Amino acid sequence: MNLAAATNESLAHTSNVLIYSSMAVYTVAFFAHIAEWVLGSRSKVGRTAAALSGAAGSSAAAPVVVQAGSTAVLERPKVVTRAAAGTRDVPDGPGAAGGTFKGDLWGRIAVSLTVVAFVVEAGGVITRALSVQRAPWANMYEFSITFSTVAVGAYLVLLALKKNVRWIGLPLVTTVLLDLGIAVTTLYTDSDQLVPALHSYWLWIHVSTAIICGAVFYLGAVGTVLYLFRDSYENKIASGGTPGKFAASVMERLPSASSLDKFAYRINAAVFPLWTFTIIAGAIWAGDAWGRYWGWDPKEVWSFITWVAYAAYLHARATAGWKGRKAAYLALVAFACWLFNYYGVNIFVTGLHSYAGV
Repeated sequence: MNLAAATNESLAHTSNVLIYSSMAVYTVAFFAHIAEWVLGSRSKVGRTAAALSGAAGSSAAAPVVVQAGSTAVLERPKVVTRAAAGTRDVPDGPGAAGGTFKGDLWGRIAVSLTVVAFVVEAGGVITRALSVQRAPWANMYEFSITFSTVAVGAYLVLLALKKNVRWIGLPLVTTVLLDLGIAVTTLYTDSDQLVPALHSYWLWIHVSTAIICGAVFYLGAVGTVLYLFRDSYENKIASGGTPGKFAASVMERLPSASSLDKFAYRINAAVFPLWTFTIIAGAIWAGDAWGRYWGWDPKEVWSFITWVAYAAYLHARATAGWKGRKAAYLALVAFACWLFNYYGVNIFVTGLHSYAGV
């Protein structure tokens, strides 16, 4: 074995070690987020249920520290937003930490661990690229580890921009662990050189934008799912119902349904032009590689179906009769199309994009 081959093998091994190490750190971050939610449930801060029944005012007040038994609680200002359907004014919840200092401390620890895991995982992606001296997304394993890295990176960017998104932390870390678990157990592929069709600078452009789009669409999907749960919770309270204790403990700490709806919409709307570019870039690459821009290959077809689904969602958000839950269902259908385009088409359907295997 020559020196170059030995170096590449060592880099590939290092990449594997870093990916497994990131999984270990993500696991600790997962439990820290659990602690944040558990300690937050003990908060005595004014509950959203009371606000929904008319106890909350619409004006903001300065934060006040009070004592609730032995637990110090930070009462945050009530931020009132207009619900998507325009039928109620609802304050945002205090967050996963519930306004408690202990919950907030564990939340900060969880975010710090997520940053560490992100850096370690990014190192695994980079060393994977160095081991074969190419873009690290020529197969499903490489795509998966890069996807989760970008998803976490997007989340951390939103936090750095002071956006109220820490409630995404627990579902994000859970999904990342599932993604990496599937990647290392089922999708793992040894480092190898590209097939001729992939030897193009369009690999860097087309696939990288597809990964970015998928990662950001995922964040939008999380916001959409939570919007549906929170909207049901608000409707039940507004109609005089009594949610279960667990549902109330979780839902009341989330942003209002209106805020979640706006978050999902803005995320999906922001990345939709990039998804459009991804499809165009893929068509140009197909013209270079196969001599035609469009050939009804399964991957091409489902990329277009995904585009149509997200276009329908964005249109629905601007249509009076389709705002709110109907539009949210369209958003989830669109993300399901994206997931099938990645997993389903790659695993179960044979086409021109099957050259890299899993």
